[in-house]
Amino acid sequence: AISGGGAKAAPAAKAAPAGAPAPAVALKPMSDDQVLKLFAEGSYGLVPHDNMRKTIARRLVEATTTIPHFYLTLDCELDTLLALRTQINAAAPMKKTDKGEAPAYKLSVNDMVIKAMAMALMAVPDANASWTESAMVKHKHADVGVAVSIPGGLITPIIRRADEKTLSVISNEMKDLASRARSRKLKPEEYQGGTTAVSNLGMFGIKDFAAVINPPHATILAVGAGEERAVVRNGEIRIATIMSVTLSTDHRAVDGALGAELLVAFKRMIENPMGMLV
Repeated sequence: AISGGGAKAAPAAKAAPAGAPAPAVALKPMSDDQVLKLFAEGSYGLVPHDNMRKTIARRLVEATTTIPHFYLTLDCELDTLLALRTQINAAAPMKKTDKGEAPAYKLSVNDMVIKAMAMALMAVPDANASWTESAMVKHKHADVGVAVSIPGGLITPIIRRADEKTLSVISNEMKDLASRARSRKLKPEEYQGGTTAVSNLGMFGIKDFAAVINPPHATILAVGAGEERAVVRNGEIRIATIMSVTLSTDHRAVDGALGAELLVAFKRMIENPMGMLV
């Protein structure tokens, strides 16, 4: 032992070798009875879980306990994209439907987000991956799942090969998938698999949030609302429409630098949307 102030120190007892750290004890969730005892009898009703809610709960627990999530956030300017979207929709040809004539397509901002994410994955192919214990699965196409809220839960229909599809095809396919998702008419192959996902809560005015990765994906993009904000460019303040996005990554498959590269590629597509047309 080292003494202080010149005083002679007593000999220190020899420390016993440190043992292996005790394994963490898994916390058990409260039982049904334990939860119900916290509330006065007659102050609540019980709605039994259906199979969808049970599956969602199981997969969320799996995702949050087995996937090391890592988060990256940046802002995208939307004004150029919004102007292009208006032009494209105005140029849509008319087609005959059961309800009369209607535009052949009507692009939403989310349709363009799907396309931008797909093209970003093609530009940064190492991020278009899935983790397995024995190997990294590198995908050749961008199959983009899109979170759709339905009564009693959430489902993620997939736009297959979104990197190869035009915006109008993506838009019409997404409308069909979302409609059939809400009526629970999707086939399993229409919502299973995929290489990434997009979750958009912008329609609720949510500024930004982080989404939970849907295995076997290694990424999910959380999209906030486009809103007017003051921005500084070349020393001048101006108003721009800004959309905040947060990329959640599986850090085993997509580390910080790679995730940043993917998110920057996405931002580049959003802010230079003509690239989605070629």
